[in-house]
Amino acid sequence: MADESGLAATVRQHFRAKAAARGYTLSAGQLRVIEHMATQAAQLESGQACSLYLYGAVGRGKSWLLDGFFQALPQADKRRLHFHDFFARLHQGMFDHRQQDDALACTLDELLDDCQVLCFDEFHVHDIGDAMLITRLFQALFARRVFLLVTSNYAPQGLLPNPLYHQRFEPVIRLINSQMQVLEVGGEQDFRSLPSAAGQQRFTQGHYLWPGSREQRQALQLPEPGDAPVLLEVGKRTLRARLSEQRTVGFDFVELCEQPTAVIDYLELARRFDHWIIDCLPNLEDCSIAAQQRFINLVDVLYDQDKHLVLIGSLPLTASLGGSASDLARTRSRLGQLRQAGC
Repeated sequence: MADESGLAATVRQHFRAKAAARGYTLSAGQLRVIEHMATQAAQLESGQACSLYLYGAVGRGKSWLLDGFFQALPQADKRRLHFHDFFARLHQGMFDHRQQDDALACTLDELLDDCQVLCFDEFHVHDIGDAMLITRLFQALFARRVFLLVTSNYAPQGLLPNPLYHQRFEPVIRLINSQMQVLEVGGEQDFRSLPSAAGQQRFTQGHYLWPGSREQRQALQLPEPGDAPVLLEVGKRTLRARLSEQRTVGFDFVELCEQPTAVIDYLELARRFDHWIIDCLPNLEDCSIAAQQRFINLVDVLYDQDKHLVLIGSLPLTASLGGSASDLARTRSRLGQLRQAGC
C-alpha cells in the first residue's frame, strides 16, 4: 500500500495520464476537483477523509472524474455504481429483508460488505418516497464511515425541486452540506462533444436514424423483426420485444416507456443484451412526464452499462427530445453522441 503522500501523487499522476491519453485539456474546475480528490485520498488510510459531492452541467466531466478517482485507488474495498443500479438493488434487498428489525442495515451489509469507498454516479431525487429512503441511506453510510464520492447535475439545494416536497428533503441536504465537500465542476467545454470522446465507448458507436426507412435499416444491417412479437420474461413482468437474437434485442418505445417498467427491468435486460434497437421514438413533448422519465432512466442505464444503441424516430433527434421532465438535458447530451443519419 502506498503511503499517504504517495497515494495523493498517484491520483494526480493518474489524471494527468488519463487526460493526455484522451487529448483533454483539463479545465480549472476539474483541476481543482482533482486536487481535492488527491487530498482526500491521502486521508483514507487514517479514516479522516471527507466525502465529496460533485455537481455541474452535463458533459463537464463529472463521471470521468469519478471513474478516474476510482481507478486510481489501490484499495480493494471499493464500489463504483450508477445510482439507478444501487437504488434498484437497495429496494430489492429491503423487500427481501422486510421481516428483519432493520431491513436497511441488513441490505447494506449484503450490498457493501466491508466497502470503505463508495462512488455514486448520476445522483438525483425526484420522488418523495425515494427521498425518505435516501435520507436514511445517507445517515447509515455516514454512520458506517463510508467515504462517498457522488456526482450529480444538481447542487444539493437543487435536489427534489418540487416545492410540495422539497422542505421534507431539507434534512438530507443539510447532511450532505455538513458531511461532504460540495464542489462544482464548471467550464465551458462539453467534453462529450469532443471527437476523442466517441472512440472510447460502445454506446457512442451507435446511431440515431430518422425516419427509419428500409434503406437506412439495411445500410446498418439491422435484423428484420419477426411477424409476431417475442415475449421476454423480465423479473415478474412480460415484455413484448420486436426481436431477440442472441445478444441483440429490439423494442418499440411504447413497450419500454409507456408501460409501467422500472429501472430494475432495464438493468436486467442490459445484463442479457449488448445491442439494442429502440424503434418509433415519438416527440417526447407529446408523452407523459412518467414516459419521459422512463426514457431518461433507460438511456442512463444503456449509457452507464455501455451498450450499443440504434434509436429510430420519425423526426430529427433534436426535434424528438422536447419535454419538461427533469434530467432531459443529460439525455440530450448523451444521445447527441450517437451517429445521426436522416433524410
